[in-house]
Amino acid sequence: QLHLVESGGGLVQPGGSLRLSCAASGFTLDYYAVAWFRQAPGKEREGVSCITTTGDSTKYADSVKGRFTISSDNAKNTVYLQMNSLKPEDTAVYYCAAGDCSDYDGMDYWGKGTLVTVSS
Repeated sequence: QLHLVESGGGLVQPGGSLRLSCAASGFTLDYYAVAWFRQAPGKEREGVSCITTTGDSTKYADSVKGRFTISSDNAKNTVYLQMNSLKPEDTAVYYCAAGDCSDYDGMDYWGKGTLVTVSS
């Protein structure tokens, strides 16, 4: 079976940091770009960041530029999202998905999400 599993979410104070992981099983991420999305209660899903298959191209939503960093470890078949200077408005369920960075609506595989709560 093909799975993406997110981990690393939790409760953090404003200004703090978390690192999310997205691990693939049953397939290799070598042939897929991987994106992180988030959805806050009552809001639409938002594309946060994406990294290409070769890892040489990344993109970020304006709301997280300069604070979040996406990276990949092909040997571990895992993509990471380092989140620094977290704000309460970053609170959401974070999902990873595999597909194409230019087609967020057409991602092939999705994880079930991990909850990030930024609160004092």
